[in-house]
Amino acid sequence: MPQINNDWLEALKGEFGKDYYKNLYGRVREEYSTHTVFPVPDDIFNAFHLTPLSKVKAVILGQDPYHNTGQAHGLSFSVKPGIQIPPSLVNIYKELNDDLGCYIPNNGCLTKWAQEGVLLLNAVLTVRAHQANSHAGIGWEQFTDAAIAALNTQDRPIVFLLWGAPAQRKASLLNNPAHLILKAPHPSPLSAYRGFFGCKHFSKANAFLEENGIPGIDWQIENV
Repeated sequence: MPQINNDWLEALKGEFGKDYYKNLYGRVREEYSTHTVFPVPDDIFNAFHLTPLSKVKAVILGQDPYHNTGQAHGLSFSVKPGIQIPPSLVNIYKELNDDLGCYIPNNGCLTKWAQEGVLLLNAVLTVRAHQANSHAGIGWEQFTDAAIAALNTQDRPIVFLLWGAPAQRKASLLNNPAHLILKAPHPSPLSAYRGFFGCKHFSKANAFLEENGIPGIDWQIENV
């Protein structure tokens, strides 16, 4: 796994020496050597690499990487250019179009959001090919909870967009009154019509940031 080398390193360095992380590291190395695992190793920490801690304006939490070939690249809900847009992201784009008028792009690559300050963090950072949640419970959750705890301690406003029950359970880690927590059903086709559509989280996030003197996020993903 590539080392985190920006300001996230200082926030997370205490985790690397813990027994759970040593076990996690060994387990992940073994999985990559014996199975097809996504994303490729260099992309595992892309959420941290592309969105330094000091630049985080908003956080969108996912569960684990996409498990089909060529999809995952280390950012929650995002797929590489040229890959079919997954159903949940189709619905995210629909809500974004309705909320802010952003046109629906021809790709599902959310790298721009990461560069805009949106931490696209999955609770679990690796997955065995074609086996959803196959790396749940091996230690990633403790590591990403430490990242969420580090965000909680930041003394500037951050917006947390928690979609679906697993993401919303992470609200227990968030008690800093400086932050805004937005909750909605998951954008999956199974639940989007139960309240994700119409939640207006994107405009609410920008309004909160701007009220606190922070430039809003440019949510428009451009066509490629």
